[in-house]
Amino acid sequence: MNLFKLRIIYKKMKIIAITGGKGGTGKSTVATALAYELSKKNKILLVDADVDCPNDHLLLNIKRKQLKTVFQRIPKFDLDKCSKCAKCGSVCKTKAIISLKDLEPIFIPEQCNGCGSCQIICPENAINWNNKKIGTIYTGKKDNLNLLSGELKSNEPISEFIVNHLNEEIEKQKQKYDYIIIDTAAGAHCPVISAFEKAEQIIAVTEPTPLGSHDLEVILSVLKKIKKKGSIIVNRFDIGDLNKVKEVSLKFNSKIILKIPYSKKIEDSYSKGEPIILPNIILVVNK
Repeated sequence: MNLFKLRIIYKKMKIIAITGGKGGTGKSTVATALAYELSKKNKILLVDADVDCPNDHLLLNIKRKQLKTVFQRIPKFDLDKCSKCAKCGSVCKTKAIISLKDLEPIFIPEQCNGCGSCQIICPENAINWNNKKIGTIYTGKKDNLNLLSGELKSNEPISEFIVNHLNEEIEKQKQKYDYIIIDTAAGAHCPVISAFEKAEQIIAVTEPTPLGSHDLEVILSVLKKIKKKGSIIVNRFDIGDLNKVKEVSLKFNSKIILKIPYSKKIEDSYSKGEPIILPNIILVVNK
């Protein structure tokens, strides 16, 4: 295979998630390059689901505008009804409620994930619901490429709520596009798994280092558990031990579909906010 040639075989599949077990492997570089290249002949939606640190708009030099604000429920205390039993604090796993018997509870909104345990256990029905802003959904456009970008508000704990709203937008808009590229966060935690929900094909970007191989194995293990097939792209394949990556790919029966060498040109484009070109990206659709 040509080192710069990417062959993705689909059977009526059009939603592709680009992921990676660790940060810094080039996940967003690949996602934006693939989306930009495909947009030359197709209508593309690029979804930046790395909501803790979205940067696809920077890589493509896209100016974002707000689409909607994302809210999360939080408890609202009626202290006139409160018997100061301290039960609400005892069940709060995120320590958003500090309660001592015979004292009014202290609520820390930034730590609340809206689970509802406090309302369920309250014997006086003294807890109802309020809302807090936890993030924003943005849109943007570059030629034939549309961007959907989520961003979690600083100090908020639950990233997957923002990703869930992105999934809702994908469901609303998917008929408008030929292909949808989802750029997930790094790792294998809840926001990443939420970003896989709509994906029909998942590509894990890794690097030929001990950490890269280890974290690739983690992400492929997760994909196996949720019954989703993963392919592999090896970035900077010529700076480490590619054999370790091959061992992991064989273990999980996942194909290495692209090997990208280290390139100063890619670095320069990345730093300038210019679309990165990976020549000869080929998309084959089986209908």
